[in-house]
Amino acid sequence: MPAPQLAIDFEAITELFRTAHGEGRSFLYEYEVYTLLSRSGAETPPRANLIPRGARPSDEELTAIPGEKAVLKIVSPTIVHKTEVGGVRIVEREPDRIRSAWRRMLYEVPENYATWIERYPDAAPAQYRGLSGEVLVDAISRDLKGVLQVQFMPPDSSAFGNELIVGLRRTREFGMVLSAGLGGTDTELYAERFRKGQAIVAASTELTDGETFFSLFRQTISYRKLAGLTRGQRRIVTDEQLIECFESFIRMANHYSPANPDAPFIIEELEINPFAFTDFLMVPLDGMCRFSLPEQVAVPRPVHRIDALLHPKSIGIIGVSASRENFGRTILRNILAEGFAPENVVIIREGETTIDGVACVPSLRDLPAHMNGSVDLFVVAVSAKQVPDLVDEVIDLNAASSVMLIPGGMGETEESRTRAEQVIARINAVHATEHGGPVFLGANCMGVVSRPGKYDTWFIPEEKLPKERGGTYRRAALVSQSGAFMLHRISQCPELRPAYMISMGNQTDLTLGDMLCYFTQSSDVDVIAIYAEGFNDLDGLEFCRAVREAVLAGKEVLFYKAGRTPEGKSATSGHTASLAGDFMVCDSCVRQAGAIVARTFTQFQDLFLLSETLHGKTIRGNRLGAVSGAGFEAVGMADSIHSDDYAMRLASYAPATRDALQTILREKRLDSLVGIANPMDINPAADDETHALVAAAMVQDPNVDAVIVGLDPLSPAMHTLAETNIPAYALHDPQGIAARMATLAAESDKPIVCVADGGTLYAPLRDTLHAANVPVFPLCDRAVDALAQYIQARLHMENIRSRQQTTTGVTCVRDTGRTQGVTP
Repeated sequence: MPAPQLAIDFEAITELFRTAHGEGRSFLYEYEVYTLLSRSGAETPPRANLIPRGARPSDEELTAIPGEKAVLKIVSPTIVHKTEVGGVRIVEREPDRIRSAWRRMLYEVPENYATWIERYPDAAPAQYRGLSGEVLVDAISRDLKGVLQVQFMPPDSSAFGNELIVGLRRTREFGMVLSAGLGGTDTELYAERFRKGQAIVAASTELTDGETFFSLFRQTISYRKLAGLTRGQRRIVTDEQLIECFESFIRMANHYSPANPDAPFIIEELEINPFAFTDFLMVPLDGMCRFSLPEQVAVPRPVHRIDALLHPKSIGIIGVSASRENFGRTILRNILAEGFAPENVVIIREGETTIDGVACVPSLRDLPAHMNGSVDLFVVAVSAKQVPDLVDEVIDLNAASSVMLIPGGMGETEESRTRAEQVIARINAVHATEHGGPVFLGANCMGVVSRPGKYDTWFIPEEKLPKERGGTYRRAALVSQSGAFMLHRISQCPELRPAYMISMGNQTDLTLGDMLCYFTQSSDVDVIAIYAEGFNDLDGLEFCRAVREAVLAGKEVLFYKAGRTPEGKSATSGHTASLAGDFMVCDSCVRQAGAIVARTFTQFQDLFLLSETLHGKTIRGNRLGAVSGAGFEAVGMADSIHSDDYAMRLASYAPATRDALQTILREKRLDSLVGIANPMDINPAADDETHALVAAAMVQDPNVDAVIVGLDPLSPAMHTLAETNIPAYALHDPQGIAARMATLAAESDKPIVCVADGGTLYAPLRDTLHAANVPVFPLCDRAVDALAQYIQARLHMENIRSRQQTTTGVTCVRDTGRTQGVTP
């Protein structure tokens, strides 16, 4: 479907804002919202006429608007919910009836609103607080601008679901967001009661267009009702009208956006609730708009210096004790244990010459000659009170390209916020200079493990977290706002082997968006996993842009957002001094950008494992082939293919596959016990070869897109024990299931996932498969859940890439200005 050809009169819309601002207003009256819509290039709003307070309209003026009836609406800068206070009335289109209703409203509405305010004083506008009785009524009356007469256009249907809400909202983290869904007075109730994405959908306007947003909206109950797809309903609006409406709102949002450096004004909120429908016309029944003046654009950070942070040639540390095991001393030992050359490390400590074989100097002014007065990475492991002076010293001496701020107490409490603000101001000031200064990671961070950079600044002793020094790692990065989250995931799931693990902390300087933007352009990473608690101003938008760019570059981004509930928001604020944003907006924007979104910690671990091991596999669809020798497991796989968040299909085997499976069963003398099915229960008597042959037949089937294999570790027919005197059980037998599945997975371009449902006795089996890059799960439902979500996300990524062939790409240009480009 071609993009709508809209002629939006931005100059006329800007003049509306300019006039209102000149009158001291930061909002538009409803009749001005209708004027805005008439200039938006989309649906023409109903005819309307303002009858000012104190006017004496003629009969001809009162009946100039056509229709059988007249709609009258009170116009006030303070009354939002007009219906509740008698501020909306429908009367016969006769001069006396209109005039009578108009006069009654000017007197009755202030009295009704005053009664409402006295009942709900906390909801009163600021200018009315503390007022009561006649004084309050007079104040409300003085603010009335008049009554708006609107053309009456009876809706085609008053049934549930036949009203539409469309709104723009400026968000702190994601900029402009468009939402649409079930409209009317119960919109919020619908959003709470219906399953995610059924009542209301939302998306970043900078990462979508009208048609793409429409494809999201088509999944809602609202669309099914409007399109006549439910029993007893008929279509009341065309798809083209909806696309045109969405496209118009998106273009207005991106023009009046805080991300647009040339925006004359910023739309804070623009909402039509509801649109009703009359004879295939979209009729706005109520509208509101708030706006503001543009703000100063933030100074870009020199994010190219992240390379010095992750691949330093020299490291300086302050806070290392010479006599005890403090955080600084543990960091030093972990750096050296990872293989970083001690001669390229220097400790800032007065009164010492060496600690653990590393040279000490009294101050940053005394860095060794071979470091030329500056280190690539300076690790700060002292108290938070010392940080402001150290930041000043690093900047003044140009002593580092990157700085890691380990200490907490930098914005987590009310007491420390002044200290944090002082540091942020100093850092922003140097970023505004030509040189740009260093980049800062943290504060309140655990630091970095960089396998390619051969260093580890985590302050966890080796005894508490044994590490596989010098082992293999995968082309992945784990970036977490919480160091503890990352630490516990790696402790619990050593099969995750990312090349980089980065604790972001409070985002005093470098943000999640910065780090994702860096890895998007890195040739060393294919998978980026992110744990977020909150975004800085507009960094959610920058993050989504980087997600989209990563997807277009063929990479995968996994995302988990903490703070989805009011209680969770409070907890994240206390931990990282970040304000958790609206989760629904965050979830929608990040998904639409192309990220794989996990809803639980377990999902995060499982999806990360699949991303690490299956990134190079081809995803053609969501048709699953499944096999197990345990009947309950086969049933469990079938039961797990659907949820609110994903859906897979059980593949129908091609004739050649059915023949191959029947031959395998006959040769293994299982044909009298096992039938051809999907999932396929091959009986506990099936041996290693049977499992592998059946899986291979499914892999070769063109109707199968992915395969899950239950390995039945407790079966006496399987080689699944690491320590045993019985050869038939020996895990490392070259003809055993571990070797066979490793070979099959390596040779297949389709995803193969295994299930080894058993206790700790079978941990070596799982470890052996993980070492061979074969993902294995302890439970079949977890395997299906993770694989289904992963495949669905990968297919969404492919859709984004295919759309990109006809659109303009997004590029991260953090060092030269704001991110440019828009990708629908």
